[in-house]
Amino acid sequence: MRFIIPSLLALSLTACYSTQQSTIQTADDTVRYLTVLHTNDHHGRFWHNEDGEYGMAARKTLLDQLRAQAHAKGHSVVLLSGGDINTGVPESDLQHAEPDFKGMSLLGYDAMAIGNHEFDNPLDVLDKQIGWSNFPLLSANILHKHNGEPAYQPYTVIEKQGLKIAIIGLTTVDTVKIANPEFVGGLDFVDPAPITAQLSEQIKAKYRPDVTIAVTHMGHYHDAAFGINAPGDVTLARNVPAGTLDMIIGGHSQEPVCIDENGEEDSAYVPGKACQPDQQNGIWIMQAHEWGKYVGKAVFKISQGEKTLQSYELLPVNLKNEQGQWATNYIEHDSEIKAFLAPYQKAGESKISGAVGEVDAFLDGRRNTVRFKQSPLGDLVIKAQMAAVGADFGLISGGGIRASIKAGEVSYKDILKVHPFRNRITYIDWRGEQLIDYLSVVSRFPPDSGAYLQYHGIEFDIQGDKLTNLKIQGQPVEPGKTYRMSINSYNAAGGDGYPVLTELPGFTATDSTDAQVLKDYIERHSPIKRSAL
Repeated sequence: MRFIIPSLLALSLTACYSTQQSTIQTADDTVRYLTVLHTNDHHGRFWHNEDGEYGMAARKTLLDQLRAQAHAKGHSVVLLSGGDINTGVPESDLQHAEPDFKGMSLLGYDAMAIGNHEFDNPLDVLDKQIGWSNFPLLSANILHKHNGEPAYQPYTVIEKQGLKIAIIGLTTVDTVKIANPEFVGGLDFVDPAPITAQLSEQIKAKYRPDVTIAVTHMGHYHDAAFGINAPGDVTLARNVPAGTLDMIIGGHSQEPVCIDENGEEDSAYVPGKACQPDQQNGIWIMQAHEWGKYVGKAVFKISQGEKTLQSYELLPVNLKNEQGQWATNYIEHDSEIKAFLAPYQKAGESKISGAVGEVDAFLDGRRNTVRFKQSPLGDLVIKAQMAAVGADFGLISGGGIRASIKAGEVSYKDILKVHPFRNRITYIDWRGEQLIDYLSVVSRFPPDSGAYLQYHGIEFDIQGDKLTNLKIQGQPVEPGKTYRMSINSYNAAGGDGYPVLTELPGFTATDSTDAQVLKDYIERHSPIKRSAL
């Protein structure tokens, strides 16, 4: 990956990225107010869930109320998304998130950051999604490898009741390893801080915006402790000159960004509790958890160039508490949005309805399980893939498991929640001595990462820097013997930082997808007993 800072030519402002060309104006002493509404990490939740929580129809009702309240006070209003509209709910995934992007257009979004999951599909699908949207999808730090120019619209300048707002989009540089390598191979994801500083100066010189916002999909990591992840919003804020940005509206880490009175992360946030966003280098940083569970609302006073945060709230959208009661007052669904989305929901349901089998116990696919330890659901997934290609053992990265399976009947929808990416099943025939080298790499990915190794059919120990006691199907590995390993196409192509296998002798890609082989396996072996995995 080439990390380059684009030339001024590459980021030329001669191309009109503004939604409205405006003449340069001088600031006056008028006191104005801006209400910023925001969501992030939507992940296909255009429809409410089985408990009636969230959904775009209820969100529309809330947004209309918030806009009306703000306009009644003379406030300008902007609605932003921190990205990742794709992937998470089969009814959306099977329709390439068409209801989600068109729904966002009807909800009145002004701009969004392009997230890493916008690259779960071929690039022509993202082109379609841009076409479905009446708002810009932004990223300034995704560049074409062949010429270093922006691959997507880097920014927009919009005007709201005479208030000029510049919005710069940014995407995590981790996208190059966590998105499908087949789709992002022609793109560079470069350090966002230099581009942001340079672009902000150019925008200010040309448009003199009243407010400059970065809408990002990079993650909030408290005190810049980003660990194995790429640096996120806190690092960005600390690494741009003071005054570059007024606020960062983020996504990716999928959390409420709330800071307590001691400046520490409030990890115990619950609906209805007060929330103070983070502030670094004079820049406010905000994020509204995930899935449209909340709408973030910030109110800023703008006077003589100073932007002062007057209030901040995370407003729940029909969330239930642990007792199964509404955490706050129930929000009625907007009838027009619900009517618009209903045919998409029906079309999606028709493709995934009906049980394919059953399991006798809960199979845990939660993030804090599959990225930290071996999981029976991981065993089931890998056994299905092994069976599909006649493998001796198999492995996947834990981040490829996206949902749990409840005890009882299993539907195709349940399977598609586990496997929303439509990765193909591949295999490679290894000689024993080659296998040891490969496993020495993939076995060392740390917990709390999407790359964390889930495996079945093998055993090994790690002593210091050496992988030892390697066994396949209970037998020691013989250096001269050939063993077949199943793996999905994402990891085989280098996804999550795994070694690339696709050009090696003995590698074969099938046309079967991960969801299809899991469905077939459950159908053949139902009922699935967790104790046998």
